[in-house]
Amino acid sequence: MIYPNFSEEKKLWKKGYKLVAGLDEAGRGPLAGPVVAAAVIFNFKFPNKFLIKQFPMIKDSKKMTVKQREATYEFLTNHPDIKWGVGIVSEKVIDKINILEATKLAMKKAVGGVSDTPPDFLLLDGNFKLENINLPQKSIIKGDSKVFSISAASIIAKVTRDRIMQKYHKKYPEYNFLKHKGYGTKAHFASLQKFGPCKIHRKSFYPVKFC
Repeated sequence: MIYPNFSEEKKLWKKGYKLVAGLDEAGRGPLAGPVVAAAVIFNFKFPNKFLIKQFPMIKDSKKMTVKQREATYEFLTNHPDIKWGVGIVSEKVIDKINILEATKLAMKKAVGGVSDTPPDFLLLDGNFKLENINLPQKSIIKGDSKVFSISAASIIAKVTRDRIMQKYHKKYPEYNFLKHKGYGTKAHFASLQKFGPCKIHRKSFYPVKFC
């Protein structure tokens, strides 16, 4: 079987759920910056076989080049048969409630941000579910590699977060966020040792809390 595909969405469409949202996040692991989540809903009448054929690059965002992600982001966010929303949770909130709870909060914000088309079922990447949200949901491990709507969400979340970190690079050029986007690379560790943490570093993360 070729992944990602619409098999999960099709099962739900047949059951009467027409607004199935795939959710994923970007930025759980970095030492700096926000965590960003996205929710994506494909119109159930959309010719998804055509979509898969024409856009085979839509897959887990981590397996795509920057150019592929940017082009696919523009397609996804401008297509009339695709609805989407984004949720952003800052590093300050991450430090207060921990990264898992911040990820869940970002996903809830993404669901609420889907323009004029609230979903009636959620497909989540991972092994957790969203509490205090009155919607049926299913968690799928490695969903970003298997489920088309989750893959699309991973792309929107990743591109959105990368653009945020590009802006932060201009404000804090000494950390070179443009290159590593806040992840714990050797160069980032060296910058932390030399300059200490800045305002967007996650103070609860190792080794930032010891700098």
